[in-house]
Amino acid sequence: MGRWCLEVDRAGAGNALLALLAACLSAALDLATKALALKALAPGEIREVAPFLNLVLAENRGAAFSLLAGPGESQAVLMATLSALALLPLIWIFRALGPSGRATHAFLGAILGGALGNIADRLRRGAVVDFLDFHWGGAHWPAFNAADVFVVAGVLWLLGSLGLCTWRDWRAGGPRPGRDPGAGAGRRRPRKGRGSRKGRGA
Repeated sequence: MGRWCLEVDRAGAGNALLALLAACLSAALDLATKALALKALAPGEIREVAPFLNLVLAENRGAAFSLLAGPGESQAVLMATLSALALLPLIWIFRALGPSGRATHAFLGAILGGALGNIADRLRRGAVVDFLDFHWGGAHWPAFNAADVFVVAGVLWLLGSLGLCTWRDWRAGGPRPGRDPGAGAGRRRPRKGRGSRKGRGA
């Protein structure tokens, strides 16, 4: 029992370190790409990279993809506070994951790092720097940055993992279609014991 607990503790510590490294790496990549965009692009400049991708320089004072945008320093503080509060469920998710799922812990760290990168932007500049402009024809997706990519990828991974685990649990022991879950529940096997043999118990 003690050896099993020690293995679980070691696995949990390893996953925590993996999540921390992923958070640091994603935050560093996000801040580095934002710094490059600020240095290489002028406000209002559009630089075509591919038929579906432009590089632009935009400031987002709202949530992801420019939602709830508004001017003022108080708006930046408000959005930074909301972003920090949105990270609280990650603590519960990390504790619920336990010692398994290294890839899931890495994506969890990516969500944390991306969120911290955007929070750092709000506190330093009052707005988040966006520079990726995906478009198709004349329709443009709202500009975003690397932090948004990390957050969205992490959330999609978590949702996919949750759905896969639910499906596996259902396949392992859940009710089957067309089968009564209670069928056979009232049947009992004959117990061997006194009175089971002929001639005994008379």
